Amino acid sequence: MRFSNKPAIYFVIGSQNSGARDPLSILEEALEGGITHFQLREKGKGALTGAALRDFALRCQQLCQSYSVPFIINDDIELACSIGADGVHVGQDDETASQVRQLIGENKLLGVSVHSVDEARLAIQDGADYVGMGPVFGTTSKTDAKKPAGVEEIIAVKREFPQLPIVGIGGITPENADQVWKAGVSGLAVISAIANATDIAKQVEAFQLSCKEGIGR
Repeated sequence: MRFSNKPAIYFVIGSQNSGARDPLSILEEALEGGITHFQLREKGKGALTGAALRDFALRCQQLCQSYSVPFIINDDIELACSIGADGVHVGQDDETASQVRQLIGENKLLGVSVHSVDEARLAIQDGADYVGMGPVFGTTSKTDAKKPAGVEEIIAVKREFPQLPIVGIGGITPENADQVWKAGVSGLAVISAIANATDIAKQVEAFQLSCKEGIGR
């Protein structure tokens, strides 16, 4: 599996950052709205573990399969392999991309969070299919997020590696998304701007429209 050429609306959520709402309901509404990728990021205070996490992941996976949307798991390689997830996304503090690639095989998606041209180069060499870059803008979704970098690093990486799929993440909304599209990304990774929306499907549609407005697709 390789990262789609279709402009991506890459939704990220876990049970601990869905507020008072049922995360599965949020996911289903986002799928109905047209997200193209889903990443389960189960981290932080109150995160599920063990059998509860596996059950939750399987239910998310089933929903994604019903919409033919790739189901990607953040960090938990063992869980991803055990349930046959479509891919894994790792950060700079996790196993190296080459180690992860050996574990998941050649036919699964592998994404790596990067913050510079050098980190992107290493990710490519180690077998990443795409990279996530951010935070582009200020975000409250990740307590360990680095200082916002704007779109400059995305532009630099895209200039160096024009064929590399880049997903921008961090504080992206329909109102500022055009700046990120214009920087050359293949997709937008969104957490709270979708999860906290009153009308989730409509918010996903707004992100889709931002792509057309931002890069004229």
